[in-house]
Amino acid sequence: MSRAQPYSFGFSDSALAEAAGIPMDALHRDVDAICLAHDAIVPLARRLQVEPPRPCLGGFAYSHVSSLGAEVEFAAGSEPNVRPILRTPEDIDRLHEPDDYLACGVVPQRLRLLEELQKRRPGVGNYIGHLYEGPITTAVLLMGQDFLMLPYDDPARAHRLLSFCTDSALHYARALREHFGTQLEAGEVWIPDDFAGMLPPGLFDEFVLPYWERLYTGLLAAQRGLHSELLREEHLPLLEKMKIALFDPSADQYLTPEICRRSCPVPFMRIILSWDIRDKTADELQSLYRHTASHEPALISFCLSFLGMVQNMPFSGNKRQYTTDVRRGARFCEGFAKYFKPLA
Repeated sequence: MSRAQPYSFGFSDSALAEAAGIPMDALHRDVDAICLAHDAIVPLARRLQVEPPRPCLGGFAYSHVSSLGAEVEFAAGSEPNVRPILRTPEDIDRLHEPDDYLACGVVPQRLRLLEELQKRRPGVGNYIGHLYEGPITTAVLLMGQDFLMLPYDDPARAHRLLSFCTDSALHYARALREHFGTQLEAGEVWIPDDFAGMLPPGLFDEFVLPYWERLYTGLLAAQRGLHSELLREEHLPLLEKMKIALFDPSADQYLTPEICRRSCPVPFMRIILSWDIRDKTADELQSLYRHTASHEPALISFCLSFLGMVQNMPFSGNKRQYTTDVRRGARFCEGFAKYFKPLA
């Protein structure tokens, strides 16, 4: 290759929990567990010669919908889940924003948890989770998959709900800024909207793009990022229309590197899937990385989610020289060392 391949790497919540021997849901409710998990991952980060993650609350995208009344379930040992609150289209007419976003849903609990964590670990950032999901995804979280028929059956209510989702996201973000004493400044803004791809391209001009535009504009987006796993090749020309600076199809198996290079009119990123890191041999990982890089993504991202194959390996001082009786673990670390560095 003629260029170095930009990349990013991190440890997932599941890896942090596994390193500490705690259930993953503890990262959302227990400061001791959060500190333990981030301390436990440090030795492995050093062995892999990467920066260990800073302590923070477990990754979470549902504070906004929780403040609107959606119930969030923290099942033991797994990721959070949301239960819809809109049973019928008529329920949309009764939606209203809370008087105080920070007093509703899980937000107070997460703010208290953050305050305690910041006392324990100076330098922890003001993070209680992603600010919002995108308008379509928020509508689906509030109403369930029935929302996806609403643009056909009741377009006026579909617009009413999407306006509510967009405006409330902006107001929730403003409430957090005011709480933390920060100013809204122009910069990079990401919208995560996986369910947008469930609507066909013909509906985007009316039901998707205007609401994305309101979010980007309302948050002073100087650079626009979009994460959406369910877009198809036919949607991709719309990204240029929205002036997207970087598109993340994440784990979408249908938008292959070949399709992205052929049809995506804006810079795109690719991920190396966590189960590929877990299951493939060193040579297979190297081949996969080179194949992905050959399609010239703006970024290749990957994270470590499973530790079972590396937890007990002795380390000889060089990532390429592991000795271990666990053959899968040896292949993993050899592969990691080969594809972790940018290709020159």
